[in-house]
Amino acid sequence: MSTVSIGGITIGFDDVGGGDVRGRAIGGGDPLVLVHGHPFDRTMWRPQIEHFGGAGVRVVAPDLRGYGESTVVPGKTTLETFARDIAALLDHLRIDRIVLGGLSMGGQIVMEFHRLFPHRVRGLLLADTSAQAETADGRRARDEMAERLIGEGMAPYADEVLPKMVAPDNIRALPAVARHVLGMMRGTSAQGAAAALRGRAERPDYVEMLSHVAVPTLVVVGDRDEFTPVADARLMYDRIPKASLAVIEGAGHMPNLERPAAFNEALASLLAAA
Repeated sequence: MSTVSIGGITIGFDDVGGGDVRGRAIGGGDPLVLVHGHPFDRTMWRPQIEHFGGAGVRVVAPDLRGYGESTVVPGKTTLETFARDIAALLDHLRIDRIVLGGLSMGGQIVMEFHRLFPHRVRGLLLADTSAQAETADGRRARDEMAERLIGEGMAPYADEVLPKMVAPDNIRALPAVARHVLGMMRGTSAQGAAAALRGRAERPDYVEMLSHVAVPTLVVVGDRDEFTPVADARLMYDRIPKASLAVIEGAGHMPNLERPAAFNEALASLLAAA
């Protein structure tokens, strides 16, 4: 675990596995950078950090601003701000090109990063996310939720959405996973989460951009995901020329935690192709 001050904020991050002075992983591959979703932190990637980092892949997993060990900045945080924070961290670490992955909001940050810095991306992981712009109703709902989180704190929201984050059967069958997810949500700053909600309400439409993605891309989705259903994943898969699709059986919105073996197998195929 490390922290660094960049651009007026502190960013907490993990940087594990091998890497030479140019940031390339042992064996010649580019580092894997993993972006967490909302309202989580970098520990959501623990099974992937341990698996791939232990195999010699350099894995970098930051806490986004407002989450985990990173600075909370109240107000509004756009996807562009998150993407530029990641670029600044990579510059600090002297990492040029990467395989970049994200889940949910993290996947949308990945798409924004690709929009801004396509030359730095060698492969994409888009997990349980969507490329469409927010709807008018969705914008209102996110703004209202931001105010609710400020007023109530994170605990009521966390308890309410846990059965959508983790498939209900897995809450019972995988209690450690459920506790981890619930703990991340309850531990997130309400101000940080609200800022991200306000910014995400203004997200652009990435659908048109998808046809211009020229790198190997893995689209992953849990077959029981209620937030970003399989149809959203298939839309991205159909639009991206070099995409593969993995539908993880028995998983909800967090297949990397609910079914880590299947998720890691799919991700390993992307790393081999990137």
